[in-house]
Amino acid sequence: MAKAENKEKKIFVLDTSVIIYEHNSIMNFDEHDVGIPITVLEELDQFKKGNDTKNFEAREFIRLIDKLAEGKMLHNWNPLNGKTRGSFKVLMDQSSTVDATKVFDEEKADHRILNSALQLKEEIKDRKVILVSKDINLRLKAKSLGLPAEDYTTGKVKNVSSLYTGKTVQDRTPPEKINELYEKGKCIPAEILGKKKPQKNGYYILKNGKKSVLAYYNPVLDQVEQVEKRSVYGIKPRNAEQAFAIHAILNPDIKLVSMQGVAGTGKTLIALAAALEQKRDYKQIYLARPIVPLSNKDIGYLPGDIKSKLNPYMEPLWDNLKFIQNQYHESDKEYSKITEMVNLEKLVITPLAYIRGRSLSNIIFIVDEAQNLTPHEVKTIITRAGENTKIIFTGDIYQIDTPYLDSQSNGLSYLIDRVKDHDLYAHVTLEKGERSELANLANELL
Repeated sequence: MAKAENKEKKIFVLDTSVIIYEHNSIMNFDEHDVGIPITVLEELDQFKKGNDTKNFEAREFIRLIDKLAEGKMLHNWNPLNGKTRGSFKVLMDQSSTVDATKVFDEEKADHRILNSALQLKEEIKDRKVILVSKDINLRLKAKSLGLPAEDYTTGKVKNVSSLYTGKTVQDRTPPEKINELYEKGKCIPAEILGKKKPQKNGYYILKNGKKSVLAYYNPVLDQVEQVEKRSVYGIKPRNAEQAFAIHAILNPDIKLVSMQGVAGTGKTLIALAAALEQKRDYKQIYLARPIVPLSNKDIGYLPGDIKSKLNPYMEPLWDNLKFIQNQYHESDKEYSKITEMVNLEKLVITPLAYIRGRSLSNIIFIVDEAQNLTPHEVKTIITRAGENTKIIFTGDIYQIDTPYLDSQSNGLSYLIDRVKDHDLYAHVTLEKGERSELANLANELL
């Protein structure tokens, strides 16, 4: 009975939020059937114009449905491509016995989508109908009406509390091995890390009592190297994790770096300073971040031209640049060099939307606030990398500013979980706030 119940074919009704999160979502429900409310197609029609990711996803989904519907009528059940997949149809009927627009006393798209799912549930009584939405509130409304509802979980990290941190603390390391790492060319065989195969490009704090050393596992040489606390463009690492992050960014063999940590841990500052340290090795340095408008309003409501509209979002990046510049006196060449790089567009601070579609060759590309990206957006950025390009993602997976992402489904968590233990990738979780004692107090107690 249990086995038969597990194999029961269900019907999943998709909300618009699922499609603009991943246009290919309709293909990810195995043998189960998928319903698309007609209201979803109406909403996608509004999203199809523009250069944002949601606009791209809307267009791609419309093309996919058009291809699947060739020679067919969409109000009927039609097979999805592939022998192991179910069927799909557009749900036209919204005349359910329980009318969501009356229950919630508002005529809106979400309530019409609920009505489509409720009507399907009434029509097909022998099948379980489940609403799938990235919108938590819509899922709660569905459940209040007796309609099962789930999040779209494809690509979701199962347990962020055990997410890869990039760092291992190893106590009881033989003191002679710690001394050896300091003395013998800063490089010794990997046996010091134990029998278990170490994570590629993993970082270690090797300790024994008061003795300790910072170390890095080099997967190419299969050896452990000492990590020195190196200063970059006037910025000195204040803890082991910052030293590890600087080491990863300066390592020419590592092409992809991610840094995760709460506010004040120095993610963006370290990334920018380490990038400036390598300005001779790259043609340009790009520092970009996604635009997440306040209260989810479009930036068009802000006054002024496009530059004026975007300045408030870019200001935190300029603050970090000014902080680095102020490590030097105005008469120092390093101070004037930063100003020169900005004027010559060797150092560019820009919204992420302005980068999409470009080829990223011979640059260092820093993506700030990466937790506000979807997994698909992160993949799109990385696939743009050309020759001699290093990409750095920074963010806090618990500080999500977009309504349809969370700590498990955002692009930064997805990247850390999927790419760990690769030759080209290194990750560091920054744990200690270094902004100020007051900022640390807020992070710890408020």
